[in-house]
Amino acid sequence: MESRRVGILGGGQLGRMVQEAASRLNISLTILDEPVDSPAKQLNANQPHIHGSFRDPVKIRELAESVDVITVEIEHVDTRVLHELEASGKSVHPSPATITLIQDKYLQKQHLAKYGIPLADSLDCSDQEAIERAAQEFGYPFMLKAKTMAYDGRGNYVVSSMADLKDARSKLAPDVPLYAERWAKFDRELAVMVVRSITGEVSSYPVVETVHKNNICHLVFAPAQVGRGLTGTSDETFSTSIQERARRVAENAIASLSGAGVFGVEMFLMQDGSILLNEIAPRPHNSGHYTIEACYTSQYENHLRAILGLPLGSTEMKVEAAGMLNILGAGENTYLACEEAYRLRGATTHLYGKKECKAGRKMGHITIVGDSMQEVHTRLLPLVMAIDPSDKPPLHLNPLVSIVMGSDSDLKVMEAAAQILTKMSVPFELSLVSAHRTPERMYHFGRLAHKRGVKVIIAGAGGAAHLPGMVAALTPLPVIGVPVRGSTLDGVDSLHSIVQMPRGVPVATVAINNSTNAALLAVRMLGSFIPSYRVRMERYQSQMEEEVLGKVNTLDNVGWEKYEYIKH
Repeated sequence: MESRRVGILGGGQLGRMVQEAASRLNISLTILDEPVDSPAKQLNANQPHIHGSFRDPVKIRELAESVDVITVEIEHVDTRVLHELEASGKSVHPSPATITLIQDKYLQKQHLAKYGIPLADSLDCSDQEAIERAAQEFGYPFMLKAKTMAYDGRGNYVVSSMADLKDARSKLAPDVPLYAERWAKFDRELAVMVVRSITGEVSSYPVVETVHKNNICHLVFAPAQVGRGLTGTSDETFSTSIQERARRVAENAIASLSGAGVFGVEMFLMQDGSILLNEIAPRPHNSGHYTIEACYTSQYENHLRAILGLPLGSTEMKVEAAGMLNILGAGENTYLACEEAYRLRGATTHLYGKKECKAGRKMGHITIVGDSMQEVHTRLLPLVMAIDPSDKPPLHLNPLVSIVMGSDSDLKVMEAAAQILTKMSVPFELSLVSAHRTPERMYHFGRLAHKRGVKVIIAGAGGAAHLPGMVAALTPLPVIGVPVRGSTLDGVDSLHSIVQMPRGVPVATVAINNSTNAALLAVRMLGSFIPSYRVRMERYQSQMEEEVLGKVNTLDNVGWEKYEYIKH
């Protein structure tokens, strides 16, 4: 179907996965890299690949003569020759101007600042005096960074105190230009893969959380579990989810650049819920490996579609959750996680075919998919610990159930729901949302709940009992109302209010004060699409049956007269 030929600078693991996608679409991919058997070349050895450095202008021109479109799997290339090729009419993506800009991290930050992208403050550090000025401006600690040739944490140095100032310059490569950056006291690191076509079509993948080890991407969790509660107090943070804000920052940043392809946008989630952009990679990225198994269209296939102007594929996840573990060179322990993964349901192992296993070198990765992040984390844990028994990946979970009530006086009734959800290991949140006293908070809660990952809402209400109905009018999620007994009409007024919602706004309800049943109903709803919760519900029902049968047995054996005595 596609007769245009694609050439790629670099034939490492990213090129290998681009080659996999190209092979499925029958797209001709010619690789420029030095090793004859580089990871990408291994997959299509019959293709007339070019052997040489992807930084060599002569070899790049040789590649250009045999292909229609040029792209990159690494940004550390000679952009001068790419500019020449583009000027002569050759299609180069992303554009040489974008690659040149991203090669210099300080210029990248200056460019993004012009477009209002949120960033940590930075200062040019051309000499020792400039480094000392940065210390006065930013205080300690602060980051001293190489502007160029910096990746996987290389080229970064933490200046922790005045004692570090003297030797700060010598800690980084000589003759490399530097800049300083204010310390970003972040809560977590996030990333978004953004894909833009030559047609102008733009789409972004879900926000993921990345966990780094020794400055190298170690783990990725998709989607990022950052949906707990309404965050912040500003209009923006109160009315939009963290996921929405992160995707907006990523897409706005890429909109400021030229050219097509996939871009990896790394960000910091700050402790106040705000987002700061860290840096951009103009190519497929570690944080997007999970897309091969977890999304309808992988980042690698969409990269090819984008640079060829083909319709972009869906960036949505086709599973509830996914995790990715990078396999880094670690001596004898390097492949222990892979051996464990062969036994796991939902695990897929990718090995890159690298001949030499060096410490810290990326040798492969494992992706795990599951019906919930809990399930993914449970499966991922033994893989991580196979490499390092002391390594415990963080477990952050979006609340699947939200328990809300209009007043803290309802807590005595609603805490039974919390106890059931805790017993069933269901991630949940519990908060006050008053329909009458905090209507704006109620509005944003209803509008954002599903965007934060919530699946079911349990709303307790007494008196007028407006909360369940009002929330149901705002959210597409199922709402279970719990009538709370009041001081006057014994809760019947609340029950009648909840069950008399107009057509089109359904609200389920349970008996007065029975938040236990509300929680059990929520678990059953979750169990309809998360099998592990269905299993837990079946166990709960079996336990109830055993309890009743135990009572029957006791009653039969001792008689009713003694049974009452034993019972009390």
